[in-house]
Amino acid sequence: MRAPATHPPLPSPPPAGHLVLAGGGHTHALVLLRWAMAARRGRPRTGGALVTLVSRASTALYSGMVPGLLAGIYDREACAIDLRRLCRQAGATFIAAEITGLHPQERTLELEGRPALHWDWLSLDVGAETALPAGPGPAAAGAPPAQGVKPLEPFLAWAEARLSETAGREAHAPGLAIRGGGAAGVEVALALQGRGLRPELLLRGEQLHLGTPAANRLGERLLAAAAIPVRRQAGPGQQAALACTGSRAPLWLGAAGLPTDSSGRVRTEATLQVLGQPRLFASGDCGVIAAAPRPASGVWAVRAAPTLATNLERCLIHPQAAAPSGLRRWRPQRRALQLLADGSRPDRPRAIALWGPLALGPSRLLWRWKDRIDRRFMARFALRRPMATGAGSEDAAAAMACRGCAAKLAGATLAAGLRQAGVLGQAEDAAVIGRRDNGELLLQSVDGFPALVDDPWLNARLTTLHACSDLWACGARVTSAQALVTLPQAAPRLQQEWLAHTLAGIASVLEPLGASLLGGHTVEGRDGAGLGLGLSVNGAVAPERHWSKGPLQPGQVLLLTRPLGTGVLFASAMAGTARAAWIDAALEQMQHSQADLVEELQALGCRACTDITGFGLLGHLAEMLAASTPGLRVELDAAALPTLPGALELLEGGLASSLAPANAAALALLEGPVRLSEPPGPADAAARRSARLGLLIDPQTCGPLLAALPAGAGEAAIAALRRRGFAAAAVVGRVEQPPGLGE
Repeated sequence: MRAPATHPPLPSPPPAGHLVLAGGGHTHALVLLRWAMAARRGRPRTGGALVTLVSRASTALYSGMVPGLLAGIYDREACAIDLRRLCRQAGATFIAAEITGLHPQERTLELEGRPALHWDWLSLDVGAETALPAGPGPAAAGAPPAQGVKPLEPFLAWAEARLSETAGREAHAPGLAIRGGGAAGVEVALALQGRGLRPELLLRGEQLHLGTPAANRLGERLLAAAAIPVRRQAGPGQQAALACTGSRAPLWLGAAGLPTDSSGRVRTEATLQVLGQPRLFASGDCGVIAAAPRPASGVWAVRAAPTLATNLERCLIHPQAAAPSGLRRWRPQRRALQLLADGSRPDRPRAIALWGPLALGPSRLLWRWKDRIDRRFMARFALRRPMATGAGSEDAAAAMACRGCAAKLAGATLAAGLRQAGVLGQAEDAAVIGRRDNGELLLQSVDGFPALVDDPWLNARLTTLHACSDLWACGARVTSAQALVTLPQAAPRLQQEWLAHTLAGIASVLEPLGASLLGGHTVEGRDGAGLGLGLSVNGAVAPERHWSKGPLQPGQVLLLTRPLGTGVLFASAMAGTARAAWIDAALEQMQHSQADLVEELQALGCRACTDITGFGLLGHLAEMLAASTPGLRVELDAAALPTLPGALELLEGGLASSLAPANAAALALLEGPVRLSEPPGPADAAARRSARLGLLIDPQTCGPLLAALPAGAGEAAIAALRRRGFAAAAVVGRVEQPPGLGE
């Protein structure tokens, strides 16, 4: 019997329109989940359009679990939807940025600190902010204003700071006044009481505001049982530390001229299209159906998702159509079940149920019901593809091929190709190409790679910082650059947008350095080639301040300016297994320019330096040794190596960058000129040792500088770099005399 013929899938058409999802609220998260599941089945539903999600954070906290998080019942990861991973699975671009404004006529979304984003279709799900009470109060007298409970991220940071301040002395914790008698105020007060604080609820009137008399009575019983005092008729002059006083939509929505209600929520049709704006949609806490208004609630945000997803899909079938047809209409239910958490005893949490005039509980059974509902909701977002590890098939290896500097050619292949071409010479980070009239050396280097992240602005910023690092490793300042930009096949308007954001990302690095972008070249990627960027960077340095990779000198200490681990972290991100916080921490470090370190290292007596990039710490240390006296030895302190959060955990689990196997050839150095000093450990610590070895060959994008300093400069160097914001800088090794010399 003959096997059925198989045919390769037809290539997707290049994108022709741009849908921007503004905000990472529950509705947008569920829309992206639907599209991710469809993509996994090979049936994408976004038509011929580019989809971009813009969110201030890379995670969206599920509001139903926040009281439990605050009470210490859940950890943060259990309550957080990873938006970056969800976008990758759905085939969407993720941009982490604060939205500051909207221009409907120009079809632009204003972002803080970066260029505006143009769109063809825009969906708003930007959440809400706490409606702080107006009028004179303690803030007017110089006291700090109350912390709003929304947005959730800054509120939780505030709460954790309060809890840290009182840790170990809960019995003497000062009182914490919370203004507001709604569901949020009651749940937050109960949760903080369970964490050892002493909350007090401030009401502007006599009653709570839980919707019905029965609900108010039940809330009063909960507060009394938890010994939480209630201060009634509390005027605006009575100071509160925390405000749970209702919500309003972000002010920029109204400033954009959109139709809004009294709380600033955008008024929409039943199709979720903004009134008078057929290309704009709004949902979640920032939107309200004009003909069927409902209070802001996570319940309605969740239930709006199928309608929004269907209508956006129908718009994207013809992304340039002036007005879509056949859109679904949604009428939200009149009332919704509320399950409120009582976290006043985190070891025995309870819940109450509110439905219309009914108020039930508190009970452990209701808590178990609520907990099951919430966990099932979050479990829907655990969509992951199988992770390729070990020596898999060629197809699996190709699918997992890493990007960034991990996409460079293997060291052995590069060296063989150079020898075959007759290109010989000592490896240096930048070439000296001439001199200025004032005697300064002119340096040049070139670098680039396929996009590490989908966001063109951020990718350009990272690539430029990475390329400039070659000059900083030579002690030089950057003076100019030229760019080679590869753009995917797409409609001209989208290519224009990608190019503009790429150039702006380059400028975000060069302008603070006083350097200029001289020009460049563009290429359209064919056969599915994605975004890419290469840069030729130029610099200058006085001859006496110029560093090369060597020679190293006995007695010198080796300083690493920041942690290692970007290679395995971004490999894990591609596999869908990296925690959002790990990638956030890596990207924060990678965006920190090392330009200011050049002067610090010059003052500390640096004479040899390199930057740790694609060949890993051992591979680039090998280049420093090759430029030094034969027989020189280096001792590396494994325990001192700074590591990005999550990197060792992933390496212990067997994950590695696709370039790491080729880099492993450098491990032979450990049998020769490099000795690895490892901390004592149990005999079964093989996985930890393997992870440390993996860290030595992990390819880095925007990696640290490795500087050779005089023997006594280590402590001063660490102090100087920490003042510059490089808190993880560490002395990781020492250069030793060749055997038989100096004895």
